[in-house]
Amino acid sequence: MGGTLSLAKYSLGVGDRFAHQAKAQLEACRMAAKQGVEVIPVWNKSNREHTLIGSTPAGTRAAADEAVRALGWSKPYHVDADHINLQTADKFVEACDFFTIDVADLIGRPCETATLRVFMVAHPELLGELLIPGVAHPFGIDRGFMAQVANKYLAAVEEAGRIYRRLEEKKGKGQFITEVSMDETDSPQTPAELLVILVALADEGIPIQTIAPKFTGRFDKGVDYVGDLGKFTEEFSSDVAVIAFAVRNCGMASNLKLSVHSGSDKFSLYGPIHRTLKKFDAGVHLKTAGTTWLEELIGLAEAGGEGLGLAKEIYAEAYAQRQDLCVPYAAVINIDPARLPAPQLVEQWSSEQFVSALRHDAKCPAYNPSFRQLLHVGFKVAAGMGNRYLHLLSAMEATIARNVTDNLFDRHLKPLFIGG
Repeated sequence: MGGTLSLAKYSLGVGDRFAHQAKAQLEACRMAAKQGVEVIPVWNKSNREHTLIGSTPAGTRAAADEAVRALGWSKPYHVDADHINLQTADKFVEACDFFTIDVADLIGRPCETATLRVFMVAHPELLGELLIPGVAHPFGIDRGFMAQVANKYLAAVEEAGRIYRRLEEKKGKGQFITEVSMDETDSPQTPAELLVILVALADEGIPIQTIAPKFTGRFDKGVDYVGDLGKFTEEFSSDVAVIAFAVRNCGMASNLKLSVHSGSDKFSLYGPIHRTLKKFDAGVHLKTAGTTWLEELIGLAEAGGEGLGLAKEIYAEAYAQRQDLCVPYAAVINIDPARLPAPQLVEQWSSEQFVSALRHDAKCPAYNPSFRQLLHVGFKVAAGMGNRYLHLLSAMEATIARNVTDNLFDRHLKPLFIGG
């Protein structure tokens, strides 16, 4: 086997629900490269998405490989087994080289008393007034705080270790990139908590290259950030500083960086994140899962005729199934039922009206975040249409691809990684 697989400084998680937009997504990364900024694509898809759509990790890998071949991409790229656990990991082993280990369900489960005692004894260096370069105020960590945080997260860290070792046994040491996800939980982790978590992950021997904490504020699917922008900026900056500290002092991977989940369309955050990355010379991984699926819908609606008709049909069915569709995503969507237009009204819309309601443009009076979020979780409806939907994706590829590429480059890559 070759050397250790290493994730580049800047990387972009590009979800592709139906495995038709890999070339359009990769084109956005090519455009960034032409401006002198290397952003590595990571095609991510979760077990839940595969199950809902009826796809396989091998299909995701094949689409990525074909896009890379077709566009002559010579830089690295990866395929991510997104949000896996011990029960789902094995099905991704062959096709993937990036694994997002999700242990959020174990956060808050008390650890064994002996485990807690060992951790507390092993890390007296965390106690007291801890100065972290780049953080405005020292962390005041006493034994009570340290024990509380360790007891909340150690069981999750131990589970991450079990999953990692399963993957290492099957893939080989250094042959895959490891991310640990702790974002799908009730409350955000403070920078001081993140430090304790990183120390625990180092003790567990997991060579993580990215970590996805839960940040302050709401990171709802496909819409902008909701929360205190100043507080997020301070928190993100402190988290980056904590990671740099952990790299220097805890033996963690030199390329360790933050991962921002549900990061698509968090337009108000991209400027502050970009400035923080420049300040610390740090990297970041941004996951933009469902935004490509929405650009497919926009492309279909823009094309008019059969494409617009199908987009309207998908909305009508999503509206009818809205309760069931929303349940798996309840923590990361915020739909106002009163803002959802009746399908009978949508049926009368022109292409422009449908696109204006769906496209994420806060300056447009017709933009409807609730409409957008319902369609975001409504990909299951399109999956149920089978070849009928896929046929239209191929027939209207040019219009769809333009929307996918422009959205990723102009509204994500450029402000976050390039600046401006």
